Amino acid sequence: MEEIYTGIANLGFPIVLSIYLLVRIEGKLNQLTESIYELAQTIGNIK
Repeated sequence: MEEIYTGIANLGFPIVLSIYLLVRIEGKLNQLTESIYELAQTIGNIK
């Protein structure tokens, strides 16, 4: 039974951490994409 807990601890934590980081990075990438689009529009309006 202890082997099962060890297996879950060794595999479960990295999986949960990876999913958490991917979700956070996705949000940051969306914000970055929007900012770049707005910057391109602003530069286009200056010309």
